[in-house]
Amino acid sequence: MDSAFEGFGHESHMRRAFALARTAVERGDRPFGSVLVRDDEIVMEASNRVLTDDDVRAHPELTLAAQALRECTPDERAETVLYTSTEPCPMCAGGIRHAGLGRVVYSVGGDEIGAFTDQGAPVRSGDILEGTTEVVGPVLNEEGRAIHEAFDW
Repeated sequence: MDSAFEGFGHESHMRRAFALARTAVERGDRPFGSVLVRDDEIVMEASNRVLTDDDVRAHPELTLAAQALRECTPDERAETVLYTSTEPCPMCAGGIRHAGLGRVVYSVGGDEIGAFTDQGAPVRSGDILEGTTEVVGPVLNEEGRAIHEAFDW
């Protein structure tokens, strides 16, 4: 674990991701939100827009990985943490790997989402990101699960 990330405000960043997940639901999308943090400051944020944008790629994690590729140097991306309300799906994990983000911190695991959606457990993000991006979670799992429990899956 990189000591540069140890002093980050993990709970406050995760709670912002939760707020973005709730915003997505209010807008008519699914309950997913993410923030990208560098030097313990949120530098980018996104919420799910798959339904409202009619775009299967509009997951917040993939949106932020793409934005980071456009706007940050490789060194800056390596110094970032992606806080996300739910563990990234395989598509998003591939984008995160390509972007070279330093760490992912999630609240609700992919196995848990598989149970909520009756789709089974997907390939875990840690398997895809192994060797490039550290994956940490679950963090504030009960709060994250409450968002999904309130959503009409």
